Amino acid sequence: MNIAQLLADITSTSIDVEIQGLCLNAAQSQTGDVFVALQGDSSHGMSYINQAIENGCVAVLVDSQDLECSIPTIRIDNLKQHLPTLANRYYSGATQVEIIGVTGTNGKTSVSYFISQLLDRLGVKNGLIGTLGITHSHVVSNNTTPDILTLYKALHQYQLDGINTAVLEVSSHGLDQDRVAGLNFKQAVFTNLTQDHLDYHQSLEQYQDTKLKLFTFESIKSVVINRDDAQYLDFLAVSKHAKQITYGLDDFEKINATTEGFLCQLDGFVFEVPLLGRFNLSNILAAMSSVEQLGFERSSIIPLLHHLFAPTGRMHRIKNTLAWVDYAHTPDAIENAINTLQGHYPDHQVRVVFGCGGDRDQDKRAKMGKIASKLANTIVLTNDNPRSEDPQAIINDILSGIDDSFELDITLDRQLAIETAITTLNENECLLIAGKGHESTQEFKDRILALSDIEIAQNAVI
Repeated sequence: MNIAQLLADITSTSIDVEIQGLCLNAAQSQTGDVFVALQGDSSHGMSYINQAIENGCVAVLVDSQDLECSIPTIRIDNLKQHLPTLANRYYSGATQVEIIGVTGTNGKTSVSYFISQLLDRLGVKNGLIGTLGITHSHVVSNNTTPDILTLYKALHQYQLDGINTAVLEVSSHGLDQDRVAGLNFKQAVFTNLTQDHLDYHQSLEQYQDTKLKLFTFESIKSVVINRDDAQYLDFLAVSKHAKQITYGLDDFEKINATTEGFLCQLDGFVFEVPLLGRFNLSNILAAMSSVEQLGFERSSIIPLLHHLFAPTGRMHRIKNTLAWVDYAHTPDAIENAINTLQGHYPDHQVRVVFGCGGDRDQDKRAKMGKIASKLANTIVLTNDNPRSEDPQAIINDILSGIDDSFELDITLDRQLAIETAITTLNENECLLIAGKGHESTQEFKDRILALSDIEIAQNAVI
């Protein structure tokens, strides 16, 4: 395809350049790509454009700005509005892939992961796109929901490779920024709604309204909704055009916690679930209900639940210890994680290592501090990803939610905090290392460090 064909009906151009792809991220651009430079600070934008040129891009589309470049530059007003058309035109196979979209504050990654695992065992070739990356693809993304061009590119490749089903984590940012516009969603799954991303959405109501958008897509044939969540009726109300399925923990006839997970009874089947946390039982029900709507009998799905395993960094147990790494970074998630350890190890105390990310929802910091101090026995406050903020200021925000009488440690060096917690853990203690989960880096204002909670904890085990 050449530039003129790509831009047909959008703008006319005499430039005749063959293209090999489209990209919004200059760092990920490749030889033959067209770099789409959305409106922003022109000087900052030029640095990205120069990077794209160095990587071999053959043309640049710009939005309402006049720039001089060494490669063809085409100005298109309201360029962002044309992204779905450009994506669909070049990556035409993307809309042929049927998508299961999973959204919610917590559980998106686990539910998506479980759905994909069940489909694998049932013989359905599928792709998984979300926080942990893009499976079965060389396409790279650093976002839970990739930008629209990256997403279309990955789905187009799926279609070429004979993968006709994809499970996609759909974030509120992805919905608000129209990253999923025009895609072929056949099912939407709602896990829960609690406080997160209020730095972006300003209010919990706006956050919920953004999540609700997914359930209004006309292409959706079925929705799977957690009736244990207080807002589930709102999600049912906007999705009346689709088949509606709800799930809740009362679907189980019996639930008995063990040190390794649960012994459950469901529809007469008795089986073990090798996962900690009642929230994971909810996640399993979501995945089972989702797959059931694809035409599989529940009696064929339930025997597979015993084989499910959690994604990296989700209640990830460190070998030979009673220590877990979890991605919990919201008030609700850290409460669930602490309650999980107390439920499975009722005779043990719980120590928690956590911090809060910089340049993100500040309101949740005191709430997380309050919850942790009320539920845990001991706390170690440390850095998460401070980004551009002063690490001590973040700690102070967390401390504002903790009673002065509560004894705690503050160790800003996250590696040292984790190592000390592991090596001093008593026999009657469990340890929760919360906040970063699977992440392999730590972001400061002026640098990004290689840092993995899982590796640090495992290496610290004596």
